[in-house]
Amino acid sequence: MTSIAQVQGRRSSIDLSWPTFALLSLVLSVLVLLPLFWLAYYSLRSDTGGGATLDNFIALVADPTLLRAYGLAISMALAVGILACLIATPMAWLVARTDLPARRIIRMLVTASFVTPPFIGAIAYEILAAPNSGIVNIIYRSAFGLDPSQYLVNIYTFSGLVFAIACFTFPYVFTLVANALDKVPSDLEDASSILGGKSMTTLRKVTIPLVLPAMLAGTLIAILQALTMFGSPAILALPAGFHVITTKIWSLFQFPPRLGLAAAAALPLLIITVVLLRAQKSILGRKGYTVLGGKSGTPRITKLGSWKWVAVAFVFCILSLTILLPYLAILKTAFTGTVGDPINFDTLTLRHWKFVLFEFSATQLALRNTFLLGFLTATAVTAIALVVSYLVIRRSVPGARYLGVLATAPVAIPGIVLGVGLFLSYANPTFQLYGTIWILLIAFMTIELPAGYQQMSSAFAGVHPELEEAGRIMGASRLRTLWDITAPLLRTSVVAAWCFVFVGTIRELSATILLTTANTKLVSVIIYDLNESGDLGAICVLGIILLVASFAVVFVANRVPVLGGSQMNARG
Repeated sequence: MTSIAQVQGRRSSIDLSWPTFALLSLVLSVLVLLPLFWLAYYSLRSDTGGGATLDNFIALVADPTLLRAYGLAISMALAVGILACLIATPMAWLVARTDLPARRIIRMLVTASFVTPPFIGAIAYEILAAPNSGIVNIIYRSAFGLDPSQYLVNIYTFSGLVFAIACFTFPYVFTLVANALDKVPSDLEDASSILGGKSMTTLRKVTIPLVLPAMLAGTLIAILQALTMFGSPAILALPAGFHVITTKIWSLFQFPPRLGLAAAAALPLLIITVVLLRAQKSILGRKGYTVLGGKSGTPRITKLGSWKWVAVAFVFCILSLTILLPYLAILKTAFTGTVGDPINFDTLTLRHWKFVLFEFSATQLALRNTFLLGFLTATAVTAIALVVSYLVIRRSVPGARYLGVLATAPVAIPGIVLGVGLFLSYANPTFQLYGTIWILLIAFMTIELPAGYQQMSSAFAGVHPELEEAGRIMGASRLRTLWDITAPLLRTSVVAAWCFVFVGTIRELSATILLTTANTKLVSVIIYDLNESGDLGAICVLGIILLVASFAVVFVANRVPVLGGSQMNARG
C-alpha cells in the first residue's frame, strides 16, 4: 500500500502545466502567426527598392492579369460548388432515404474518394480527356474514322477544370447531406403524409428545408476547396492558357521573383477563406433548422419502385466518373507503353515501374522525404494536439482557450498562402531553412494541426474527467495523469488522428510547391514536375504508390478501434 509520505511527496511534485502552456503558446505562435506577420510585412515592401509602399496593393486592382486570375478563380469555385451540390444532394438522398441497392457500399466508395489527391484526379482526366491523346477521344476517332484533329471532349478548358475539381470535391457535400438526412426524424415526414402530402411534396417542403444548412455548408466547403486548390488548376488551366489566383501567385515566384506582389495577392485569398469559413460555421450553427428534443422514429425509407434502376444508373454514372474511370485510367497507363495503346499481352509492360523504382534518380529521395515527413508530421502533430486538447477541454490553465484558437487557425490559411508566408519567414538569412527538410516539416505541421486538434478534442470530450481527478487526488501532476490514465483510454483516437495526419501530409502540394528544392523533392512535387514533361506512365506509378500507402493507412485506422476494444476487454 502506498504510504502517506509517498502520496504527499507526489503531491508536492512540480506541476508542469504552466511551463507546458507557455511552451505550446510559443510553438503555435511561431507556426501560425510568424508566417502571417511576414506575409503582411512583405506585402508593404517594394520588390525593387525594399522600402515601404502600397504599390503591391495598387497592382491588385491595376494589373489586369491579377484581376482576371481572381475573377476566374471565384467563378471556378462557385461553379464547382454548384455542380458538387447538384451531384451530391440527390445521391445522398438516394443512399440515406431510399431502398437503393448496395447503399453501404456506395457510401464506402464515396468516402474512399476522399483519399484520392485532386491533382491525381486531374492527371487521370488528362489521360481520359486530353484532346489529342485522351483515351475517350482516341476511341471516338477510331469508332467514327475521324482525323486526329477531331475530338469529343477537351479537359483543357474552364468547364473541364470545373468538372475535374467537382469530381473530387462533391464528397464534402455528400457526407454532410447524408449525415443530415440520417438525423432527420420521420415524425415530420409522417405528419406530412397523414395530411395528404405526396412523397415529392414531403421531400420539397419538409425534408429539404431540414437538410438545407448541411447542403449550404457542404457547398461552401466545396467552393473553398476549389478556390484554394493549386494542383488541379496548374495541371489543367495552365495548358489551357489561363491562370487562377493560386497558379498566378506561384508564377510570381518564378524568375525574377516578385515577393511583395505575391504576398499582397495572397492576402485577399486569406480574407475570402476566413469569410467562407465563418459563413459555413454560422449556417451549421443555426438552431432554427435543427429538430431538438423528443423521441423520433427511424428515418423514413422511400420505395423507389420502377425508378430503382434509373437511380442505380445515376449513381453508377457518378461513381464511374469520380472513381472507376480515373482509377482504371491510372492503372492502364501504369502498365502499358503509352496512353493510346490498347490493353493486350503485347502492350503490357513494367517499363514505367522499372524507370520509377530503379532508374529515375529522384524517386528514392522523394519517397524517403515524403514518408519521413509523413511520419514526423503525424507524430509531432498528434503529440501537440493531444496536450493542447487536454489543456483546452479540461481548462486546466487559465487562458488555455488561446491554444485552441491557435490550433484551429491554420484551417483558414490556404496552402498556397501559407507557402508564401513560410518562404518569406524562413528563406531569409536569419533562419536559412529554405532548401532543408525542416521548412517542409514546419509547413506540414501548420497545415495538419487543425485536423489533429479537432480529432483529439472530440475524443477528450467523450472521456469523463473522474479518472483524471482520482489521479490528481493521489498526487500525480496533470501531465503524468494525461500520460498514465487518459492517453491509454484514447489510444484508438490517437492512432486514428496519426493516420489522418499522415495521409494529409503525403498528398499535400499547394504549400510544398513553393518550398521544395532539388534535395527536398516530395512525391507530389515529382508528379507535378513529371506532368510538365509529359511522362504520364511514371506519374501513374507514383500515383499508385501514394494511393496504396493512403488506403493502407486508412485501413489500419479503421481496424484500430476493434483491436483497441478487444485489448481493453482482455485487460478489464
